[in-house]
Parts: sequence; structure tokens; C-alpha cells
Amino acid sequence: MKLKLLISIAGSLLLARRRQTLVAAIGVTFSITMFIALLGFMTGLNDLLDGLVLNRTPHVRLYKELQAAERQPVAIAPEYSKGYNIVRSVKLKSDLLALRNSGNIIRALEADERVTGIAPKIVTQAFYNAGLTDLTGMISGIDVVEENRLFRFSDYIIAGSYIDLKNVPNSIIIGKGIADNMLTGTGDIIQLTTPKGDRFQLKVVGIFESGLAEIDKVQSYVSITTAQKMVNEPGNYLTDIQVQLKDLKQAPAVAREFASLFGVQAMDIQAANAQFETGSFIRTLISYAVGITLLIVAGFGIYNILNMMIYEKMDSIAILKATGFSGSDVQRVFLIIALSIGFFGGLLGLLFGWALSALIDQVPFVTPSLPTINTYPVSYSIHFYLIAGFFSVITTYFAGFFPARKASRVDPVIIIRGK
Repeated sequence: MKLKLLISIAGSLLLARRRQTLVAAIGVTFSITMFIALLGFMTGLNDLLDGLVLNRTPHVRLYKELQAAERQPVAIAPEYSKGYNIVRSVKLKSDLLALRNSGNIIRALEADERVTGIAPKIVTQAFYNAGLTDLTGMISGIDVVEENRLFRFSDYIIAGSYIDLKNVPNSIIIGKGIADNMLTGTGDIIQLTTPKGDRFQLKVVGIFESGLAEIDKVQSYVSITTAQKMVNEPGNYLTDIQVQLKDLKQAPAVAREFASLFGVQAMDIQAANAQFETGSFIRTLISYAVGITLLIVAGFGIYNILNMMIYEKMDSIAILKATGFSGSDVQRVFLIIALSIGFFGGLLGLLFGWALSALIDQVPFVTPSLPTINTYPVSYSIHFYLIAGFFSVITTYFAGFFPARKASRVDPVIIIRGK
């Protein structure tokens, strides 16, 4: 009953200062709106960039890298074992880049419960023969179906179909930069020179655009069978095995485990994209910092308005205390006022924030480098709305707490004597 009376008094004080109440609520609404819109837009942008790079990067990549021998022959020879041996200009071992026992590795990975998908790959260099000019290129032989399932390969195809790479013998999907430089398109026949000097003719069945111009100028895809023919290697020849995990956070530990178990090099996604992830983290941090700063500024506005209200309502506070209301009752009245401004202002801010995000989501964003994107990217994560609602209430509570405590300490005798 007493709480109901305190709420009624707080409502009367709010309505008595409608203009100031409206200004305070608009401050909270504006802050929450910008917080939601800014964070949604920045997160959407981060997700877009993640899609360009991280979604096309395997969680763990198994490969073989040519390295110098850890122990040189002079260190093994008994006659030199007692001396200090200094070897300069150590050369790399003469060896193949192929993964040994690739079939056994794949079977072991398929039986691992932590693994959700495996995409074998062959990477080799080649030259695109454009008339009298040879253009440097990189050819990836892929398992077409698995590559599309794990890395959304078809999202980046702007001409032709990705599945033709599997169905059409001796076919190739080239980057847009290569197609522009060679003035070629789907259905044309192009010629490549392999690292061993062999000439190879392939039919263009598609053109892809990754959004990264430097990659589009050199990268092309063929099927694994075609790649093995190009390098003149048997059917078990693989240079890479790409692994997708159920839990991305396990990638560093799993990479170390696989490297030790299979005797190959292993690169996890965090190590491969360390700088990129740092950039995404900093962008997100800046978005949160700006949004919370807006909320704190709105809190100072509420603080000032409540202070002014207390000075103007000294008579009312004195009458309340003279008629039996305690200091804590007066403090509750002003806290109810502050929380009311925070709750209703924050609620409107959430609605306007969603509306502004939806508006940004409809703004056209067409660029040749991102063929799959038509509008600005926006994230509607529920976490942003929960954080914004929580901060709107907390900020306004502390903004109202100190003025409310001041009001609770007002001595009614001093106020009445002053009158």
C-alpha cells in the first residue's frame, strides 16, 4: 500500500516537470538507439569480414613444409663428435610436398568425434598462357562437394556452376581478375603450364570473385583428379588436408596434437588469422566503448534534471517529511522517478534501435568486390538488446541515487523556517 502511494507521488512529480522528464527520457532513448544501431552495424561488418576470410579458412590445416634437417651429417659422424661443428648456408631437404600416408590420416580424422568435416586439397603453382605472355597463378585441386559444404564455395561463383568442376572432365574455375586479364569467360578453353613444364588445356566452367583482388588475379580451382593429372602424380597425392572442428576454440590444441600424431605441420585458424582477429576485437571494443559512453552522458543529464527537481520541490519534500514520510521514503520516490525515466526511455530506445538497424539493413550496398552482398550488413543479436536494457536501468539508477540521497537528508524544519 505504501509503495503504491510512493509511486503515485513519483508520478505526480514527473508530470509536474513534463518538459524536463521528456528531455531526460529522450536522452536515454537516443543513447540506447545509437548503442543498438552502432553495435549491430559494427558486428554485421565484422561478420561480413569474417565471412570473407575466416569462413574460408580451415580450423586446422595439415600440410608438409620443406625444412632444413634438424641434425646435419657432420653432427652424426663419430670422427667429428668431439669438436665444435659450424655449418653455414644449410639447404632445404630434397623432398616432395605430398603428405605421406594421406589415406590413413583421413581415415583417422573421420573417426575423430571432434571433427565435423574434412576437405583434401592439392596446391600447386602454374602459369596461365595468355598469348606470348605467361601469368603467374596458383591452382587448388579440391573435393568440390566437401569444399562447398565446409567453406561455402558456391557463394563466390559469379558465373557458371561450382558442381560443373566435378562433372566436366579437365575443367577449371578461374578468378575474376584472371578472366579480365585473359579476356576469357565460361565455355572457353585456356592453357596452363605446370611447374614441370607440361602444357595442359582446361575448359572454363565458372568464374569466382572472393572480394580480395590479389587472390582473384592468381587463384583458380580444379578437381582433385584434374590436379593430380596436372602434376603427374598418383591418386593418393595430397598436399593439404583441411579440417573443420565442432569447437573452434579447440583448434590450437588439436593442431598440436595432429602435428605430433601424424608427423606433419599443422596450422590452426587463430594462428593463421591472428592479425585479422585482433582487428575485429578492436572494432567491437570501440563500438561498446562509444555506446556505453553515450549511456553515461545520458546518465549525467538525468542527474542534473533530478537535482534541479529537488531544489524546486524542497517545499514538497519538507511537507512529505513533516506528514510522516521518512528519509528512505523520499529517497525511494526519487529513485522511482529515475528508474521510470530509464525503463521507459530504454524501452523506446530498444524499439528505435531495432527500427534504425532495419533501416540500415535496407540501404543498398552494391560493390563488384562483394557479389553476394546487396545491403549493408547488420547483426540483430539478442545480446545487444539485453546489454542495452541492463545498462539503461543501471545508469539511470546511479544517476538518480545521489540526488535521491540528498533529498532524503532534507530537514523540513529548516525549509519551513526559511519560508
